[in-house]
Amino acid sequence: MMAASRRLVHFVMPASRAQGVASLLLAAVLWELTARYLIKSPILFVPLVAVFERAVALWQAGELQPHIWISFVEFLGGFLMASVVGVAFGVAFSCSRLLRNFFEPWVSMLYSTPIIALGPLFILWLGIGIGSKIAIIFLTAVFPILINTVTGLTTTERTLIEMTRSFGASQAQIYAKVRLPAALPFIIAGLRLGVARALVGVVVAELFGARAGLGFLIVSSAQSFDTAGLFVGVLILAFAGIGSVELLKWVERRLAPWRFQEDGQ
Repeated sequence: MMAASRRLVHFVMPASRAQGVASLLLAAVLWELTARYLIKSPILFVPLVAVFERAVALWQAGELQPHIWISFVEFLGGFLMASVVGVAFGVAFSCSRLLRNFFEPWVSMLYSTPIIALGPLFILWLGIGIGSKIAIIFLTAVFPILINTVTGLTTTERTLIEMTRSFGASQAQIYAKVRLPAALPFIIAGLRLGVARALVGVVVAELFGARAGLGFLIVSSAQSFDTAGLFVGVLILAFAGIGSVELLKWVERRLAPWRFQEDGQ
């Protein structure tokens, strides 16, 4: 009976997910208690209930939906472009050492450059429309994806490659059957890092010339001392990050189910 109930709970919600939900609930309780009994200044910190009330008020007033939609379009455009370019160039760099050595200084230089310093330049080059915002998000997200893809493809076990080659496999078959499956965890990890950086890029992009978006909501709320409105934007971006990571985990489970069978997930 107990075993059956445990299987039912695992079917409804896996243990790892239940633990994650429990940690979020605990954080929500601590947030509420801290705001009500420790930090009693509504300018510095507000209860979580007040944040949800502010979100409902913004939604009912029709102000929140445009912010979410604009940031979603910017994030999706920038992240998808970064994913395609990052994986494609990662494959190209892993195929050619000459190409990798030629572009490596540029990757290191651009990856370490504060993107916020380049924001005004993108505005000058691409205008204040959505194009400049997508370009900034793309630049913030592409390098973790690129670097992780190269790392995964170049650290495949040589014994697997040599064994496959001994059976007469072509270079394309080695990539399709050995290198890419072995590199998949690295690529997914790069995409997860790219998601986080892309969400930061949304806020950075909307610091310059934006008239709507969650980053704009955060900045404008901070300027008007609307702490609850500020946390509305922050929490939406945070939950967008959680949802994106869970989606990538689902993709990895479908493409590489053996990894999760080994660790019992």
